[in-house]
Amino acid sequence: MTKMKADGVEKQFHQNGQFKNSLGFVLACVGSAVGMGNIWLFPYRLGQYGGAAFLIPYFIFIVLFGMVGLSAEFAIGRRAQTGTLGSYEYCWESRKKGKIGYLLGWIPLFGSLGIAIGYSVILGWVLRTLASSLTGQLMVEDSGTLFAEMSSSFGNIPCHALIILIACILLMVGATKGIEQVNKFMMPAFFLLFIVLAVRVFFLEGAFAGYEFLFIPKWEYLLKIDTWIMAMGQAFFSLSITGSGMIVYGSYLGKNEDILKSCRNTALFDTLAAMLAALAIMPAVFAFGIEPASGPPLMFITLPQVFKQMPFGQLFASFFFISVAFAGVTSLINLFEAVSESWQTRFKMPHNAAVIICGVISMGVGIFIEDGGRVGSWMDFITILVVPFGALLGAFSVYHILGWKEIGEELSIGRAKKVPDWFGKIGKYVYVPIAAIVFVLGVIYGGIG
Repeated sequence: MTKMKADGVEKQFHQNGQFKNSLGFVLACVGSAVGMGNIWLFPYRLGQYGGAAFLIPYFIFIVLFGMVGLSAEFAIGRRAQTGTLGSYEYCWESRKKGKIGYLLGWIPLFGSLGIAIGYSVILGWVLRTLASSLTGQLMVEDSGTLFAEMSSSFGNIPCHALIILIACILLMVGATKGIEQVNKFMMPAFFLLFIVLAVRVFFLEGAFAGYEFLFIPKWEYLLKIDTWIMAMGQAFFSLSITGSGMIVYGSYLGKNEDILKSCRNTALFDTLAAMLAALAIMPAVFAFGIEPASGPPLMFITLPQVFKQMPFGQLFASFFFISVAFAGVTSLINLFEAVSESWQTRFKMPHNAAVIICGVISMGVGIFIEDGGRVGSWMDFITILVVPFGALLGAFSVYHILGWKEIGEELSIGRAKKVPDWFGKIGKYVYVPIAAIVFVLGVIYGGIG
C-alpha cells in the first residue's frame, strides 16, 4: 500500500489505487454479483418455488447476506488493504497464527480461479451465440445443433480465447481504473438493454402466462423447506459472497465511504437485475408455448427458439446476448482481479504479469473442459464444494478469529453513527452458522445456488 497526507491526516491507499467514489465501487460490485445465476437460474427458480411467495424468503436472505456477509468481505479488504491471501493472514495474525490464515486463504482463491476457468468457457459460448445472432445464423439454424457444436470438446477455442483476452486487457488498463470504467459503461448498458427487452416482451400475445408463473403467489410453498433452502442458496450466490472477490474490491475502497450503504445498494441493484431478467425471459418463453427451463438450455436453446418467433427477433437476440456478455465479462474481471491481486502482492510481481498468468492458466485448463458435460462437472465441484467452503472460511475468519471489535470499527468508518454491537452478534451467531448450512446443504442437494 501507499500512504498520502491530506489536511494533515495520513491515509492509506492500495498500490493499485482506489475507486474514485461510491458509485464506481457499487457498479463494480454489482458487475461482479450480476452473472449467469441472475439470468438463467433466478427466473426459473422464482416460478418453480411459489412465484411471488418465493420472494419473501429470498428478500429476507438478501438483506441478511447483503448487510452482514457482504459487509464483512468489504470491511476486511479495506482493513487489511489487500485481497484474499493478505486479508486471511491479517485475520489470523490477530491470534498469532498468520501463516494458518495465509494457507487457508488459498482455498477461496482457488475457488475464484476455478470459477473463472469455467466461466470463461461459458462466456465463450455467449460470444459465439452473439456472433450467430448478429450474422442471422441463430435465426435460421437449429439452436440445439448450434449449442452442441460449440459445447463440444475443443469446439469453441477462438471465442473462448477472445473472452479471456478481453478480460485481461481491460484489467491491464489499470486495476481500479479499468474495473471502474468498464463497469460504469457495461452495468448501465446491461440494465438499459434488459429494460428494452422486458418492455418488448410485455406486448407479446400470451405473455401473461409467464407473469402468472412468476408472480401469482403459491403460498403453500412457504411451508416447504425446499423453498427456503433454494431461496437461501440463490441469495447467497447471487451476491457473489465467495470469501475472495469482494474482499479485493473492498481493499480498493476509500476510508470515507460507508460500507453498509454500499452493501445496501449492491444488494438492491443485484436484485433488480435478477427481476429484470425474469421479466424479460419467462413471459417470452410462455408467449410462444415453450417449456421453461434453467441453466444453459434456457439461454442457448430455449431463448433462441423464442427470438426466432418474435418480430425483429434478430435485433432482440443481439440485445439479449450483448447484455449477457456485459454481465459475464464484469464478473470475470472480478474473478481474475481477486487472483491476480493476491499473486501481485504476495509474490511482488507486476500487476499485469499476474493478470497474464491468470489468463494463461484459465485458458490452459479451460481448453480441456470446453465440452458441456466436463465444464458442468467442473463448475459443480467448484460451486458446491470449494466456493461455499471458502465463503464459510471468510465469515469465520472475520467474525470469530478477528472479532467484532476490529471489524466493527472498520464498518463504522465513513458513517455518521457507529455500527451497533448487535450487528456483530448477528454476524457471529446467525450469519456464520447459515454459511455453514449453505455449504452442507449444497453438498446434500448437489447445489442450491
